[in-house]
Amino acid sequence: MTTEKIHFSDLAEYHEFLGLSIPEHPLFSVVSVSSNKDACDIDMILSSDFYSISLKHVTSGEILYGRTKYDCRNGTMILTAPHQEIKLKGVKVEATGRAIIFHEDFIRGHKIKNEIRKYSYFSYGVNEALHLSPKEEQMIAQVIDQIEVEYYNNQDEFSKDLILSLLDTLLRYANRFYHRQFLHRKEVNSDLLDQFIDEVEKYIVDNKWEEKTIPTIEDVASAMAMTPRYLSDALKVETGKTAMENLHLYIIDKAKDLLLGSNTSVATVAYKLGFEYPQYFARLFKKKTGMTPTEYRRSVD
Repeated sequence: MTTEKIHFSDLAEYHEFLGLSIPEHPLFSVVSVSSNKDACDIDMILSSDFYSISLKHVTSGEILYGRTKYDCRNGTMILTAPHQEIKLKGVKVEATGRAIIFHEDFIRGHKIKNEIRKYSYFSYGVNEALHLSPKEEQMIAQVIDQIEVEYYNNQDEFSKDLILSLLDTLLRYANRFYHRQFLHRKEVNSDLLDQFIDEVEKYIVDNKWEEKTIPTIEDVASAMAMTPRYLSDALKVETGKTAMENLHLYIIDKAKDLLLGSNTSVATVAYKLGFEYPQYFARLFKKKTGMTPTEYRRSVD
């Protein structure tokens, strides 16, 4: 079976795909979706020019992001950005829910346009969705209810400002609840840093280190079946440091071992660690330790 790729650039087009009537606004809509696809296989990749915020109850089937299955639990909030691809695969998908869909032009000129860039969860994968508690789900549903009322009202000069204000509240709640999810993850399974370091170690063992410079966060996140933003945000909650900061700490620790374990030059150590330019290694080392590599080596001789 070939995978069908569908991209929506027009909101009316997307409504038609879902079997819905024409949207009330060309750049903004609130949709209710109920699907029960028993008879047909689903194998498609969807993307659009829109932001999407959905509250879903997926009861069966597979929703994939990359190689990872999406956790099909009730009370799930999925936030996607323009051009993000979602792969649907399975012989049966049952889902009910509501979604708020809006083009970037709808928020242009409003403060939320700048705020939305700060919410890294729009860069998360679908498998990194927000799983809400019953109380959180109720709070989210109430805000969506209010947005829906405004959407279907006879729209006037106040409508857009009210919708954008409610949308801002919805995004702030999502940010708050994601932080709770990270904290809960830390309490029940605080080994993300160990997994992160294990993947960096594998990178070295597989001889990739010297092949293509130091591993990137994208390399490590991909190996962990996560998006770089989700990995970095989760590590920040668990360790107080971002993924890049943790990677730098690991590199410095390896550098110290190499500096003290042999008489090789600092440049050679830098190349072994995957740095193309020894000067960059020296700057990073001094920034993290307060000493140059040579000063560090002398300090422990």
